[in-house]
Amino acid sequence: MRNRFFAGLLTAALVDPDLVLITADLGFGAVDEFAAARPGQFVNCGVAEQNMAGLAAGMALAGARVFTYSIANFPTLRCLEQIRNDICYHHADVTVVAVGGGLAYGALGMSHHATEDLAIMRALPGMAVAAPGDPAEVDAVLADLLTVGGPAYLRLGKTGEPTVHQAGVAAPRGASLPVRNGGTSEVLLCSTGAILDEVGKAAEDLDADVRSFPWLDPFDTAAIRDAAATYRLIVTVEEHSIVGGLGSAAAEVLAEAGSGVPLLRIALPAQSSSVVGDQQYLRTAFELDAESIIRRVRNHLEAHRGLASPIR
Repeated sequence: MRNRFFAGLLTAALVDPDLVLITADLGFGAVDEFAAARPGQFVNCGVAEQNMAGLAAGMALAGARVFTYSIANFPTLRCLEQIRNDICYHHADVTVVAVGGGLAYGALGMSHHATEDLAIMRALPGMAVAAPGDPAEVDAVLADLLTVGGPAYLRLGKTGEPTVHQAGVAAPRGASLPVRNGGTSEVLLCSTGAILDEVGKAAEDLDADVRSFPWLDPFDTAAIRDAAATYRLIVTVEEHSIVGGLGSAAAEVLAEAGSGVPLLRIALPAQSSSVVGDQQYLRTAFELDAESIIRRVRNHLEAHRGLASPIR
């Protein structure tokens, strides 16, 4: 995802002299090509994320289109006040980019576990929030960010995420995407972010349909309402706290619609992790791997067999 993002950003910067990339002394293996090709559009502000956000807001208000970039929690939580007051309040054209969302930097410990970012960014007024599921969705989301502008948060995986979509996709702001259709129509698996590949593997075994939500704000409420009229069980899966992410967004829609369709939220527990390890190890430890998703869905269906609302 990271490499696809930088390729798209450089392509845009080559034709737009007002596009600026700011990094907080990180990511030079990935940004070298951008910095070499467009040195006048690249700023390294050092390990000073608050300054990075403030600088980005000022440049945007002067006419630039700015992308800030760092890893995990650092471009969001370390400078939340500046994002809220300088970027969102002034509706500045700044996209905050975090690479390594979720547990991608799991071996570095909880300080590098980006597991509350979606909830926090969703709570900010005027902030668009995107978490593409594969490189194809990165292309689609970036195209929207470059066109629409305004405050936005882009959560990326790290590197090596498989491409799930077999062809290019369009994901205008607020859209969700069908990934797998034609299952038993009993279960819909909803995914956001780089966990999409695990969800797809689980769906094959469950014969379930899959829908990806690359946008959490604005959120595709119609897709959830339609799902409630079609499926016996809606499942949300996210590499994020169970508080405030995809599961919460879906629950809000279902509650306001008065739907009786069960919702199973598969996410990280709302607690700090004392476990370290690579991303796959942690996904298994927190039951976010494909086998765990399969088991949890089957257990839920068995426990609630006959209690689920009939398909309407």
